[in-house]
Amino acid sequence: MTQMLPENSTLRGGMLYLLVNGQRRDAKGEFTYNLGRPKKTAITGADKVHGFYTEAQVPFIEGAITDAKDLDLAAFLDTVDATITLELQIGKVIVLRQASYVGEGTVSPKEGQVPVRFEGLSCEEV
Repeated sequence: MTQMLPENSTLRGGMLYLLVNGQRRDAKGEFTYNLGRPKKTAITGADKVHGFYTEAQVPFIEGAITDAKDLDLAAFLDTVDATITLELQIGKVIVLRQASYVGEGTVSPKEGQVPVRFEGLSCEEV
């Protein structure tokens, strides 16, 4: 799991761990996430900015994992109502709840890369 860093550490990125319903998967490459907070968009007139409106965003965690012999790909692609946890080396833990796998499920066998995107109903830093 994540390692506690000294309070004065300048580490800002690095290793991470991905867990799907508590089961650790081999995270690979770059990951992104969105907490799903409302997106604000400016309303402009011919004269000035009049204000803004908000719209919902879908919370998600996205990246890639490395395929493994024990990974039942069909079951993995059918994942619904899952808890997805992204543990960052800087000490943050991102939890996506009631999440489903979304995407095509295309696998690159050369490096065993499986793109993953989970979208859920809520996401938070814990």
